[in-house]
Amino acid sequence: MLAPRSMAVRSTAVLAAVLTAVLTAVLALVGAPAMPFAVAQAATQAATQAAPRPAAPRVMEPPWCAAGDLHVSYHATGAATSHRFGRIVLTNVSDHRCRTGGYGGLSYVGRHGHQVGAAADRDPGTVRIVVLRPGQRVHSEVSETVAGVFPRATCRPAPVRGFRVFAPDSTTSQIVEHHTTGCRNASVHLISHRPYVRP
Repeated sequence: MLAPRSMAVRSTAVLAAVLTAVLTAVLALVGAPAMPFAVAQAATQAATQAAPRPAAPRVMEPPWCAAGDLHVSYHATGAATSHRFGRIVLTNVSDHRCRTGGYGGLSYVGRHGHQVGAAADRDPGTVRIVVLRPGQRVHSEVSETVAGVFPRATCRPAPVRGFRVFAPDSTTSQIVEHHTTGCRNASVHLISHRPYVRP
């Protein structure tokens, strides 16, 4: 069986040949000179080349990583005066590829699951979409300011159980253990983070 592309080309070529023959016969009847072979051949080639080309096949992109596709963990990396540093790591624990990248959501969470203080600010960084195969990971650099640098009346200290983490393009959060002290005052910003990138 001929493929649709071959059938379209053959049908167009046959139609061009028929039209050329008819036009030549008409010219002969009225006494006009016959169409030169080169002109007829050019007409046939032009009709053949004008046949529609099949569209290139679309490459299916993997879906965005859902919360259930990812394992979330936190790893401390260092400290300085009044600051602590670490990274949130997302690992693809599913059996399929998925994509992620850019900024997620990050905040402190208290003992009873409520948010403590302001959500993390976004530090500038390059946003890239990353395709994760099973077992691959991305991370986001996190910086924390120690709550103790603010007056107690300004900070209104509160115990923190950990981080509430939203993966990029996800509305489902996961909790990562990270015991510290936050500020109930939402105008005090203690956390900042960068876009997720490959290690």
